[in-house]
Parts: sequence; structure tokens; C-alpha cells
Amino acid sequence: MVSAGDFRNGITIEYDGNIYQIIEFQHVKPGKGAAFVRTKLKNIKSGGVVEKTFRPTEKCPQAHIEKRDMQYLYADGDSYNFMDVETYDQFALTADQIGDSLKFVKENEMVKMLSHNGDIFAIEPPMFVELEIIETEPGFKGDTATGANKPAKVETGAMVNVPLFVETGDRISIDTRTGEYLKRI
Repeated sequence: MVSAGDFRNGITIEYDGNIYQIIEFQHVKPGKGAAFVRTKLKNIKSGGVVEKTFRPTEKCPQAHIEKRDMQYLYADGDSYNFMDVETYDQFALTADQIGDSLKFVKENEMVKMLSHNGDIFAIEPPMFVELEIIETEPGFKGDTATGANKPAKVETGAMVNVPLFVETGDRISIDTRTGEYLKRI
């Protein structure tokens, strides 16, 4: 149990039957009345953000989020197959469970599975990936003064905005959290 007076950013708590991560917190001591803690909570499973106030003595159970390294094997129709690298157990998740978290992940790459009480609720791809450009328009000399971008399709099928000098066949580094081009390799 963690009291509201001990809230910190990043702590996960169970509240109203849901699991929330504390994004922001602020201890408020008004001139009149009792102190309180104003928080912004992100629902881990749905992604929604709510604002809630707590009394400093209020207690919530702390949620334990388990992160496990898994290997993404392959996609088979609407199911995505993974393997636990420690036990070699294989299992499949549906496209609804995955969302778009694998749009920059190639087959046989490692991902982190986030679960609470055995229920997988999110997949974290590696922060940075290197992918090959399979389709993009040619750039023109002299267009680089404005820092303009053009769309490009990478080998996983995702679209990324890249600078004009990047061509088909180039390997690029991508930040998977934002989907932004970082550099040409």
C-alpha cells in the first residue's frame, strides 16, 4: 500500500478496479482547509488520462507490472506469435491486443511484454530500430535548404517521414516511441 502523500511520477497503483500510472502529482496546501494531493493518472490498459484528488492519508495498493523479454516470431493472419526466450513457450495474440505497437518490429526481434496478474496489456518495442527503405520518391538536388521531408515506406510496411536525400535501399534509424527518422546508416 502506498499513501497519497508518498506519490511519485511513474508509480503504478490500483484504483477503482483499474490500474493507473501517476503522470503528475502536486501536494496542495490551501490557506483554509486540509491539504490534498492533485494527480493526473493514466489508465494503463485503455490509455485514458483522468485527474483525481486524494487526501494525503488515503492509501492505494501498488500494482506490480511485470516486464518480460519475448521474441516476436511471425504474423499469421490476424494473430501474432511470440516466444518466451527463457521457457521457449509460444503463444499468439490477436491484432486487437497488439494495436500498432509492432509497426516498426521485424520478425525474430525482441520486445517487452507488460502484464499485470498474467494479463498482457501492452507491448514495448525496442526504443530504436534500423530498417530499410523499400519505397520512396526520389529527392531533387537543391531542395535541402528548407529541411523538407517526404514519405517513405520501410520494410515492415510502416510509413515514415524522411529527409529528401534518403533513397530507396537506404537503412535508417527510427525512434519507435515517436515514429521519427533519426539518421541514415
